[in-house]
Amino acid sequence: MSIQAQFSPPARGLIIAGAVALIITLLHMANPILSPLLLAVFLAIVATPPLRWMRRKGVPKWGALALIAFVLLDAGSLLALLTTGALEGFRDSFPTYQERFMLLSQQAGGFLERFGMEHSQEAIPDLFAPQKIVGLVRLMLSNASGALAMGFLVLLAVMFILLEAPSMQTKLKVAFKPSPEAEARINQLLARLNRYMAIKALTSLATGVVIWAWLTFLGVDFAPLWGVLAFLLNFVPTVGSIIAAVPPVLMALVQLGLTEAVLAALGFLVVNIGVGNFVEPRIMGRGLGISTLAVFISLLFWGWLFGLVGMFLAVPLTATLIAALDASPHTRALAIMLGPELKASNGSPAAPGEATESDD
Repeated sequence: MSIQAQFSPPARGLIIAGAVALIITLLHMANPILSPLLLAVFLAIVATPPLRWMRRKGVPKWGALALIAFVLLDAGSLLALLTTGALEGFRDSFPTYQERFMLLSQQAGGFLERFGMEHSQEAIPDLFAPQKIVGLVRLMLSNASGALAMGFLVLLAVMFILLEAPSMQTKLKVAFKPSPEAEARINQLLARLNRYMAIKALTSLATGVVIWAWLTFLGVDFAPLWGVLAFLLNFVPTVGSIIAAVPPVLMALVQLGLTEAVLAALGFLVVNIGVGNFVEPRIMGRGLGISTLAVFISLLFWGWLFGLVGMFLAVPLTATLIAALDASPHTRALAIMLGPELKASNGSPAAPGEATESDD
């Protein structure tokens, strides 16, 4: 008689739930170590195809790795330079906006009070207190050195992962002896993750550049900072583009007026609708096969578990989880629930990885 048979189904369910809760708690506690490692893993997945292409062209391994490190370091340095420079300029220029900001807050509060929302004149200035904004900017600048050190650590991890990548597949085969079906699933998942991350990076870059150009055309101050913010937050599904639009629209309102603020908001709306609903679906095709509800839930879950890195990697992490759940018949039901809308084929439902449409 097996040990498993000694427990009733509810007892087994409680044991499994307790084990899952323990694992999640341990992962949350290990966040300072796992977050940069996860970021490095996904950057290495994106960098693997260029590395293989250069190797096929006869570039030595050390030369290909050095070129990839140079590109990543330059890209990170450029983002850091643009961000810190714009934040310092914003901090120094903020007193010039403060008086107009408070005036607009009082006007907005009075407008809302006329529609029956009492105490709005006191609530709005407290909600958008200038001291809080300045404090946030100072906090970001004080943490800049820590962020740069973390970025350098991630870069080193990426290089070591790429260095081990050619032999890693052989080691995994010898150690775990996966079946041909499991190996095919892993290769398919890695290919889809690579495609997703590469296309998302390109579309996010295009979003940041267009937003930068549009805000520069309107005359909004610190347009490079808002462009970098739009680029970074475009990786965050569902709410990232909304959050990225709030600071520059407020800046346009305070600096230039209501017309320019509306035009700035329209620019964000047009770019995000165009990229999110037309460009990305056409290029990605079926994407990673995750339902819209699962994307939103995964954003909350991975964001709580791994912080900002979890929010950036919510979609690829969820796709990996779905692939792991789909590999076992005991958990395949969960993979189907997290997957996209299924299309029946020959009277039977399609597997999550075979869906023809994705909403991620």
